[in-house]
Order: sequence, then structure tokens, then C-alpha cells
Amino acid sequence: LHLRLQFIDYYSNSTMVFIKVQKSKAYFSRYQVKFRRRREGRTDYRQRKRLCTQDKNKYQTPKYRLVVRFTNRQVICQIAYALIDGDRILCQANSKELARYGLEVGLKNYAAAYCTGLLCARRLLQKVGLDDVYEGNTEVDGEVVSTEVGKKTYYVDEVDEDRRPFRALLDVGCKTTSTGCRIFGALKGAADGGLDIPHSEKRFPGYDRDAKEYDADMHRERIFGGHVGEYMEYLEEEDNTKFQEQFATYIEKDVEMDGLEELYESVHEAIREDPSPSEKKDFTPDKSFKRKAKLTHEQRKARVQEKKDAKNAELEEDDE
Repeated sequence: LHLRLQFIDYYSNSTMVFIKVQKSKAYFSRYQVKFRRRREGRTDYRQRKRLCTQDKNKYQTPKYRLVVRFTNRQVICQIAYALIDGDRILCQANSKELARYGLEVGLKNYAAAYCTGLLCARRLLQKVGLDDVYEGNTEVDGEVVSTEVGKKTYYVDEVDEDRRPFRALLDVGCKTTSTGCRIFGALKGAADGGLDIPHSEKRFPGYDRDAKEYDADMHRERIFGGHVGEYMEYLEEEDNTKFQEQFATYIEKDVEMDGLEELYESVHEAIREDPSPSEKKDFTPDKSFKRKAKLTHEQRKARVQEKKDAKNAELEEDDE
């Protein structure tokens, strides 16, 4: 019995074990929270730092960025530059504006991203007075255009002796830059519009990483919505009900799968003719709506009593 008591006493005393404190009070007192937009997962500050920082000997010469973002309904392209108190937008275009140029459906696919990038580039060059000097690539063939002047490479057809092209760097945000991504459609549109944007064909549709070959014709087909037309044709044959549902707006606007290339060609021509933004319309809010006044305590009590009396009267009528 004595040995048994010693055994129990030994194990009862050995339940407390040493636990190392991983995050002590000193850790939490020195903890520094990350930036708000990093906590929200909206800004990659490592990328932003390299896109915005400029040499100190280039006074008041910001680095311009081609910012491309996709929402659930549209594509947004902006030319932005950073100041110490925030970014400034020099020019912007979104795919909802393409309705002015004849494109009312498919406002966030690859072809629409190309058109939006083209519109943003032509609008910017018109604003800074370079639209006549740098017309860009009028014949869309999917090839990467570059010109070497001295030791520097410019991604335009020809470099003017007096005025150099407008250079911008692609800002993709937190988007995954996979091969064939729609972001590169906006990049290609801006580059064909006359902007000097450093890029290569390695992320364009049609590039084969294993063979290290680039099929420009495949990229051109994607720019003119060939993949959309193929899917429309496939879906119409395989599942007509789903086709009627998914492409309802195409059917409503009489957009046929065979006429997509001509449609996008006309949109490109219309953008080059007049890339200027539309005039702003005056906004007048609807003042006819008036919020109901809040009831007082006495009014609420009277309202409840009125309902009770009505219910009691109804029950009395049923009993009779």
C-alpha cells in the first residue's frame, strides 16, 4: 500500500511540464502590423516599390504605370504615377465606353481588353500631343514590335528624333500572370496604340514554353474574338438551351459568331478616329423620395393597441 501511494504521488506531481513560450510579451510589444492594403490582400508592395521608385537625379520625372484591373462586368485601364500623398491618374478608359464604338457585348473578354488598352493609349497620346507622331500598329498581326536606338530598346515601330515615345510599365496588381491572361490583351492593345511598354511574347496566347515558339496567328485570332466564336458554335450544336442562356445578349444585339472579326475591326477603326472621352452629363438626384418620419413612443403604443382592438373585435365576430 505504501508503494502504491508513492507511485500515485509521483505521477500526480509530474503532470506539470515545461512549456516554452513562443510569443512572449516582448514579441507582442514589438509587433508591427502590416499596411492596411497588404492586410486586405489588395496591394503587392514589393511589386509597387519597384514600379514607382525613380532615380534621385531624375527630378520630378515619375514612372508611369499602365494599371489594368478586371471587375465582374468590365475592364479598367489607367495611366497612373505616384506622388508622396497618393497616386495621380493621367488618363483612364473602361470597356463600358466601347458601346460608343459599336461593341455592346462581351465587355471583359480578351478582345474587349485589347480594345480598352487601345482606347486608353490613343486617348493618352492625344492628350500629350503624340497621337500624330506615334500611330502604333494599325495592322493587327500579333507580333511584338521593337526598335533599338543606341543602347536602348523602344517597343514602337519608329522613334522620332525630337520626341521619344511615352513609356509606361505594366501594373498587374495581385493577378496571376499566366500565359494567355486577359491582362496581356490590354497590354497588347496599348502597345499597338503607340505606347512604349516593355514586354515579350512569352505570356501571349500562342506561345509554347516547351518548344519556345510563338504562334502570332493564334494571338491574332484571340484579339478578334475567334475563341468566342468557336465556343458559340460548339455550344449551339451541343447544348442549344445553354447557348440561348449564356449568349442571350449576343442574340439580342444580333451579334453572330461569323461577324465577330468584322465587328472588332470596326471598333478599332472607330477608336482611332475619335479616342476622346465623352462629355460628362449633369447628375440630378431624385428628390421625390421622402423618408417616413419616425413614430414617437406614444404613437407606437397607440398603433399596437389599435391592432389589439381590431383583433379582439374580429374574434368576437367569429364567436357570434
